[in-house]
Amino acid sequence: MSILAESHPDQAGRFSCAQAGCPKCMEELLRENERLVHGVVQRQCWGRSEYSDLIQEGRIGLWRAIVGYEAGRGNAFSTYAWKAIRNQVWGAVRRSNKAESWLEGDEGGDNLGEIVSDWQREQVGQAIGEELDCLPERMRQVIELAYGLDGQDPMSLAAIGRKLGLTRERIRQIRNEALVLLRLPALSLGLRSLSEQASRSAYRHALGLNRTWLRRRRGMR
Repeated sequence: MSILAESHPDQAGRFSCAQAGCPKCMEELLRENERLVHGVVQRQCWGRSEYSDLIQEGRIGLWRAIVGYEAGRGNAFSTYAWKAIRNQVWGAVRRSNKAESWLEGDEGGDNLGEIVSDWQREQVGQAIGEELDCLPERMRQVIELAYGLDGQDPMSLAAIGRKLGLTRERIRQIRNEALVLLRLPALSLGLRSLSEQASRSAYRHALGLNRTWLRRRRGMR
């Protein structure tokens, strides 16, 4: 039997629900597709990386695949997720190898602080990029423009609306929907760890913001 778990049409609703922030649907999809994570990790050589660490990275990749999957396009989720998991694991391995090579290459130790600072800045930038990669294109574009992540100065919601041909209110909705996704624990794990915001209280605060926004959105319908 193939290790790939094909997606069925009746699952589209669960993906939409999970992407909207439903923890039950997300947990079910993660549990049902856990074997994809082990399949990716078991089928390649990852050097000196620990198996348990790679599994955790693979689960982050699976979470991102669930968040970014568009069931209406007709592509099998298993194929989409396999690539997302593999890319997540390979990214972690590359970061680990690069950090080790930098530290091992610093014979005198005089530049260690500078090396670590450069590495941290690069990791933060990469973590932000990886989070944004899981968003739909329009959401990613709005977040980049609103916070100046494309190298330009941050833009107002009205200016973004003019640029994209949408109303200011629609841009605000898209931005808030993107922030809900970006706050999800597994999605934000890498960036939170780097910025020392990975405590339980920080996660509870983020999830509280999500619940508040989702309640308001339901109330406006």
